[in-house]
Amino acid sequence: MATNIGMMDAAYFVGRGEILAWINSTLRLNLSKVEEAASGAVQCQLMDAVHPGIVPMHKVNFDAKTEYDMIQNYKVLQDVFNKLKITKHIEVNKLVKGRPLDNLEFMQWMKRYCDSVNGGMLNNYNPVDRRDACKGAKETGKRTVPVQTSSKSSTALRTSSSSHTTRKSDSNPSHSSQKVQKPAPSGCAQAYDAQITELKLFVDSLEKERDFYFGKLRDIEIFCQNPDIEHSPIVSAIQKILYAADDDSSVLTEVQAMASQQGSEQPSLSPILETSEEKPRVETQKRKNISTLEVDMAASFTLSPRQRLSDISNVHHRGGPTTLDS
Repeated sequence: MATNIGMMDAAYFVGRGEILAWINSTLRLNLSKVEEAASGAVQCQLMDAVHPGIVPMHKVNFDAKTEYDMIQNYKVLQDVFNKLKITKHIEVNKLVKGRPLDNLEFMQWMKRYCDSVNGGMLNNYNPVDRRDACKGAKETGKRTVPVQTSSKSSTALRTSSSSHTTRKSDSNPSHSSQKVQKPAPSGCAQAYDAQITELKLFVDSLEKERDFYFGKLRDIEIFCQNPDIEHSPIVSAIQKILYAADDDSSVLTEVQAMASQQGSEQPSLSPILETSEEKPRVETQKRKNISTLEVDMAASFTLSPRQRLSDISNVHHRGGPTTLDS
């Protein structure tokens, strides 16, 4: 089931006209704008249509006009989502404002979800009877689409209307031709208005996607400005990509070369470090030997002959070398 779908999924490219036709045919309503479903009652009944009996319809208010009443409907819808373990986040604060783009996106998701349940097939679902248990059902009944009772009555109605039109056209052909030509401009205007609305919604969707990816790039830029890592080679490569000009196609090749060069370099500083560590030790030992020698020489020059003979006799008496006896 389509509980979580991405922003670039085909479901979010379904037009406003198709969404309205789907809602009106499924629930026998007569909505002319997607934002008329901002109260949340339509979404509750759509969930009741695909999951019969799971929605407490007596808690749904189809005549909700204040934000408080609308929020109550969305609470019912959220409880249904929790029962079905649907993780879709409902942005209630945006939906109750009645903004066209937010409501269109949510209804696009609703259509995708309902189509994924049993292939969108509804078995013996009567939306009018189910709606009778809701608050404001009488007001909603005035906006419902009339249901044709039988094909014979509709055929007779079309036949009578066509015959009536034929008799009027025969009596005054010039007047009838004028009547036929008048609705044409209004129909074209409505078609243009529909196209303009579709284009505006599409532009809003593109702007939202642009702002989303711009925010991601801004987060990366702020992360790269961290003083602890801003001087590292990989961060420099990322910044080079971020700040590159639009027509500079050699940046990616240069960054890849930098990355491959960094990976091929081997750590060759260990022998030098060992040599540098041993060298101070040798120099220190040499300094100690030289200083000792200098002290001995200074002592030998400063001692008197009597002190020197005294030292030699002390060595002889302590068992020192016997070379002096010879």
